[in-house]
Amino acid sequence: MKCPFIPPNENERLRALGSYGLGGSRPLPSLDPVVRVAARMFGTPAAAVNMIGSDHVFFAASTGIGTVDMSREASFCAHAITQNDVMVVPDARLDERFHDNPLVIGSANLRFYAGVPLLSPEGHALGALCVIDSQPREFSEEDRARLRELAKMAMDRLELRRLEMSTEQAQRPFEEFARHSPTAVVWFNAQREIVAWNKAAAALHGYDLKEGHGELVDALIPERERSAFRKLVEQAVAAGTFDQLPMPTSIHGLRKDGTEFELGLSLFCWKDRGQLVFNAHLQDITARKREEKELLRLATTDILTGLANRARFYRSVEEALAKSASVAVVMIDLDGFKDVNDTLGHTVGDDILCEVARRLESALGSRGLVARIGGDEFGLLLQVDTPEQAHAVAQSVIDRVAEAIRVDAHAVRVTASCGIAVAPLHAQEALELIGNADLALFHAKRLGGATAFVFVQALRMEAVARHLYGLGLHRAVHEGEFVLFYQPQVRLSDGALAGAEALIRWRHPERGLLSPAAFLPALENGPLAATVGAWVLDEACAQTALWRRRGAGNFRISVNLFGAQFRVDDLAAHVISALERHGLPPQALELEITENIVLNHDDVVLQSLRLLREHGVGVAFDDFGTGFASLSLLKRYPLSRIKIDRSFVQNMLESGQDTAVIRAVLDMAKAFSLETIAEGVETNEQCSALRQVGCTEGQGYLFARPLPAAEFAETFGILPPITLSRHA
Repeated sequence: MKCPFIPPNENERLRALGSYGLGGSRPLPSLDPVVRVAARMFGTPAAAVNMIGSDHVFFAASTGIGTVDMSREASFCAHAITQNDVMVVPDARLDERFHDNPLVIGSANLRFYAGVPLLSPEGHALGALCVIDSQPREFSEEDRARLRELAKMAMDRLELRRLEMSTEQAQRPFEEFARHSPTAVVWFNAQREIVAWNKAAAALHGYDLKEGHGELVDALIPERERSAFRKLVEQAVAAGTFDQLPMPTSIHGLRKDGTEFELGLSLFCWKDRGQLVFNAHLQDITARKREEKELLRLATTDILTGLANRARFYRSVEEALAKSASVAVVMIDLDGFKDVNDTLGHTVGDDILCEVARRLESALGSRGLVARIGGDEFGLLLQVDTPEQAHAVAQSVIDRVAEAIRVDAHAVRVTASCGIAVAPLHAQEALELIGNADLALFHAKRLGGATAFVFVQALRMEAVARHLYGLGLHRAVHEGEFVLFYQPQVRLSDGALAGAEALIRWRHPERGLLSPAAFLPALENGPLAATVGAWVLDEACAQTALWRRRGAGNFRISVNLFGAQFRVDDLAAHVISALERHGLPPQALELEITENIVLNHDDVVLQSLRLLREHGVGVAFDDFGTGFASLSLLKRYPLSRIKIDRSFVQNMLESGQDTAVIRAVLDMAKAFSLETIAEGVETNEQCSALRQVGCTEGQGYLFARPLPAAEFAETFGILPPITLSRHA
């Protein structure tokens, strides 16, 4: 833990702090509204005004903070007072100053902190106004500006406290100062009679300075609030002080003409010659309150749609669960909305989002809260008794969203998928409930969209399994657990070995050898795809170079590409570098792509493949005939080979339709001057039939299953290879 820096003017700073008369047992109630506004404005569970003493810290005001370590060494605010501006710690566990701090690793679980120094008029840092959270988060420049404004508000209240302390030491000089101060000040006695006021106070209430003397101070507030004010003064008379008395959180001022305004009020009293003297500091805070409300609205509202935003939604779920209410969270995602943005533009997309927001509010009515979580994702918070009730609401939302939306000259249809989780059945904590609804939404999308799905525990187990699988994949990469198997590709005319397809396997330390079906989906969609893809390419090229040097002179290796490899670095340059590194000619390598890769990364893929074909590298289109865009891709993409999918080969002897498809593919390949290879060849009869219809190569169990490198070399008459042991 890094201890906070001690300012060089520490003695002067401590003397300045002492002039405010604060301490651990003497908080400042007038600061309570400031910390409450801060917590609401930024959506954090806790906020505080923290004053920094010589070896400890204490709260002048706080909300949402329990028992914590109050030593200066552990204090984040002790660091903040050494800064010139807002200090932000997005994730304390990742910050070298705080990762082992007791507030971080202890029960407080502090993860996020943002604090701004509170400076005395002389520039001494007394403490900091801060907001904190147990979850990591970001803090924008706009957030920083808002926190600075709240800090100014806090210092105003601290300065009033300092003035109160100074009156107890030098009342007469203070009164002389106050009479000419721009701060509105009223003096009154125990009977609430106005003894004196300054020009600022008289003007604030619409009076002349000479008026008011002897009048009741009650006349400065509306009739409906006078009873509470009189009671407060009576309590102060009995106690001899306003300390520890509950100050009104909302009060109004009354002008001479009868108009009202929101009043900022600070009350003090002291003894002068044995008599209690009362002092009220007044401020018209109407504009500031309006600004605070607007800031709070902006902090909790989605600007585009006017719905509640993510922060307000999460806080509302927390509040509903705190009331032990039976509630449901419905997470909603628009199916295919990205295509709308891409084809019609973001302006039309924004109009559609606004219309969907209106429809959601209309469908829900007064039954709950609608929020825009982000992008095309929305959330509903419902008061329900059963999952069936929540499902019925979700289905009505799906039906309502599915109606055509007319934007300008466009009639657009979008559909919605919904994930549902109900408390307390599925979770009793806000983040878990929302997370479970997200898992149900993900499953609804997998089912094809335009449907609602209620969370089941199996989804959480799947998510945990995916997480554990992800951890295992990271280990596999770093520990070299991936290996390549090779399946031969044979020339059908004479049965000669033409090459092989490199296929990845996972030699799991506990589960043994895993086939691609067990891990490839998680790998393809995870962050390691590009890394593993680069390793497969390099390993396959190294093995091929070795085999070609040992007698397999025209051997060709086929390598499957991941979509992620097109997004990272320069794929063409990477492939060419691998060929040169291993001394392979370009025609020794064939890269296999699928329709999903092409459609998801169209322009990027096209540019990379054109460069590689110009260099002489082969490009094979895998699983041809099973997708939607295969025919158009033949014309646009620089292919050298088509792979006929095994689903057509397996039934070609019994199905005239499958044979017709194969013939059509071969005719197209011939027209485009492309080579062909059939996958899934398992019998001599299939091999003969393929040869007769003009297919040039085959791959399948008839020739061999995928084999380890050593077994492949032995089976096909290649001398035993040197063991390769590079890690992914």
